[in-house]
Formats: sequence, structure tokens, C-alpha cells
Amino acid sequence: MALPNDALPIAPADWLDDEPAERPSTAALQPGVGHRLHSVARLIRRRFERSVRQAGLPITRLQASLMLYVARNPGVSQTAAAADLDVEPIALVRMLDRLAEEGLVERRAHPTDRRVRTLWLTPLAWPVVDRVLAVNLIVREEACAGLTPAARDMLMGALDHMKNNLAAAEAAAGEPVEPARDVVAE
Repeated sequence: MALPNDALPIAPADWLDDEPAERPSTAALQPGVGHRLHSVARLIRRRFERSVRQAGLPITRLQASLMLYVARNPGVSQTAAAADLDVEPIALVRMLDRLAEEGLVERRAHPTDRRVRTLWLTPLAWPVVDRVLAVNLIVREEACAGLTPAARDMLMGALDHMKNNLAAAEAAAGEPVEPARDVVAE
């Protein structure tokens, strides 16, 4: 019987060739578009979170994303919001509970399906949305400093194009497709 710290024999993976491959070139080992996008997104998230704290907003990045999503999609169902934000339903419920306690989000019964709860911002939420948008603008300006308006437009167009390409590839493979909406707070 093997103990937890015992060495286990490792069988060669089926996908490995018998012949040793040549090492990839230095250029091939450089970070690609996915790594760069991830790094930029991580830094934008950190800047956003820091800026929100400095602005005195008692809201997390995910709560801000949810509020912006509901602002763009008033009356959206909880289920759709969880799916579109890529958040587990229970995590969304916790966020909604907190936002409802703060008086920022209201859940209403769906007009034709009593099992469905729809989401609406309250009047108290709109000044928070304005402050989140102001923080988004500051972070976006920091991230895009030195880029011309044409370069910014080209960047946004390229990102949209890449997203559409990947969504089409997922659809062709029969995988769930991410909605076309822009849902993330910067």
C-alpha cells in the first residue's frame, strides 16, 4: 500500500512521442496574447479595487460589475445575471443579499413566471453607479495612457473581434457561448 508521501511511478503520457522534441525557440516561449490579456486584466482589476477603496466606496469589484450589469440590463433574471457574469448562483445570491441590505438592488417577481426573480437598481444605486463609472474612467485612462484615440478604437475593435472569433469557435464545438454583452467593471 502506497503512503501519501511515497513516490509513484509515472507512466509516459499517451500524447507524448517516443522521439524527444526539439526545444521551442526563445520567441515561441515568449508570453502570447492570452498571457498578456490576463496580465492586463489582473492589473486593471487591482487598480480598480484600490481606486474604489480610496474613493471610499464600500463595494467589491464583483458587486460593482453586478450593479453595472443590472444598470445595462434592468429586469434581468438572477439566473441570467449569474450566467453572464460567470458567477456561481449561490455567490450571486450572497452579493445580491448584501446589495439589497445596502438598499442598492431590488429583487422583483417576474410578471409571468413566479419562479423567476428579476433585478433592478434602486434610486440609491445610481450615485454609486456614477462613482463606479468615474473610477472605471480613471483606471481606463491610466491603462491607455499614451495611446491615441485611433489606437484605443483599434484595440477595442480587435478585442471585440477576438471575442467574436472565440465565441464562434465555441458555438461550432457545441460549447456554451458567452453572451455578447460587456459585463465587467474595470
